[in-house]
Amino acid sequence: MFEGQPKGLFALALANTGERFGYYTMIAVFALFLRANYGLSPAVAGTIYSSFLMVVYFLPLIGGWMADKFGFGKMVTIGIIIMFLGYLLLSIPLGGNTFALVVMIGALLLIGLGTGLFKGNLQVMVGNLYDDTRYAAKRDAGFSIFYMAINIGALFAPTAAVKIKEYAETALGFSSNDAYHFSFAVACASLILSIAIYYAFRSTFRHAEGGKKAAVKSEDAKEPELSKEDTKARVVALCLVFAVVVFFWMAFHQNGLSLTFFADEFTANTSSGLESMAFDVWNLVLIIFIVYAGFSLFQSKTAKAKGISGAIILAALGILFYKYTRTNGSIDIAAPIFQQFNPFYVVALTPVSMAIFGYLANKGKEPSAPRKIAYGMVVAAIAYAIMAFASVGLPMPQQAPDATGNLVGQHVADVTPNLLISVYLVLTFGELLLSPMGISFVSKVAPPKYKGAMMGGWFVSTALGNQLVLVGGALWGKVPLWACWSVFLGVCLVAAIFMFAMMKRLEKVAK
Repeated sequence: MFEGQPKGLFALALANTGERFGYYTMIAVFALFLRANYGLSPAVAGTIYSSFLMVVYFLPLIGGWMADKFGFGKMVTIGIIIMFLGYLLLSIPLGGNTFALVVMIGALLLIGLGTGLFKGNLQVMVGNLYDDTRYAAKRDAGFSIFYMAINIGALFAPTAAVKIKEYAETALGFSSNDAYHFSFAVACASLILSIAIYYAFRSTFRHAEGGKKAAVKSEDAKEPELSKEDTKARVVALCLVFAVVVFFWMAFHQNGLSLTFFADEFTANTSSGLESMAFDVWNLVLIIFIVYAGFSLFQSKTAKAKGISGAIILAALGILFYKYTRTNGSIDIAAPIFQQFNPFYVVALTPVSMAIFGYLANKGKEPSAPRKIAYGMVVAAIAYAIMAFASVGLPMPQQAPDATGNLVGQHVADVTPNLLISVYLVLTFGELLLSPMGISFVSKVAPPKYKGAMMGGWFVSTALGNQLVLVGGALWGKVPLWACWSVFLGVCLVAAIFMFAMMKRLEKVAK
């Protein structure tokens, strides 16, 4: 899985892991914070939440354009500094008045601008590593590894957000609303780690940073100029893909909004027995160890390596069994903790998906990147079909004032946590088909002159999808739950049909 990859991949992936850990720690509690701290309705909170996500994913277009002129590495560094300032501002408890709201908006804009300079350009640099013919065949696998690293950071983020908030409340005596800011402060520390990794291992990817002074180490990394016709065909194909993925992200990023509302108001807030073990992130880490050691056991070429892999599997299973025997009674479940399952599935299933597609590639039957994206849309539709079916007969969401007089959502049902755990699994299958393959497709097909801009275009499509996330907040409490989920089911299906209709054109430029 990791063999034959350029060294720079791992440095860039780890740098991104640190940044993503901080971002997802914030996102895990952000929607609930908006409602609790400012007394906002689901619709208004959803508008702010989705607008922030839109800014975060729209500004890479500007960042990509600037990087095409000034170099990707320079923009990445500036982006981290601006993000740090935004998170630092957001971590200051200022209460729930108008001034605090204005400061929060300013902090969100800084975070969005910094992410716009950092995120897309870092991924372009990953793609540039594979312009060398020695690594060209490893491009899809490389982006799968890179995407997995992102989700390692996201895996621990919900637990970090919840535990730090609880610590601020119980040990430091902060109010429930002020305690949220400690979760936001985590991002500041994670960005320091991210920039430290970036500069410590910069020598492994410096040739991929671009800019006038960047030295290209290999003639293989140089690409021929495309004709105007080829350039146009590639740009049009990419724009068609961008149009489709808008609707995937509209549905997928309900995980931080309407699906979190569902976890808070409709899902059982306690768990016991075997089920409760799923809410301990370290148990999930042990499962990941078992998965990776299992692959190593079968792929290792020496008896020593196989023995180490087998020992890791036995040790992890032993620890899990011991922890199961120690389960006693029930545990409380905080709504944000459900967001750990998506990154867990991504990390655990990435080697599985790579093995499957590697097997299909050896047989000459691996689907093209555009076809994988279309399949991903279908899988996302299935996830919301499950939610719609399970929500039939559930009551409408309800609100009531809390101790401070702010209207907040009320817990009105105790649906089994296994519903959301299963839905996140299905959504992750769709994500693995669409997101890393889409990024790889953009890096491969984008005309050399417009790599930064085209990667920015991918993020613009994500931004538009994130803006449409507000639909979940607007529908919450206005229509039956099954109807809310059916909206996302419908748009995913329509997008998949469109993608399949355009498949010949897309696969032509992908060759």
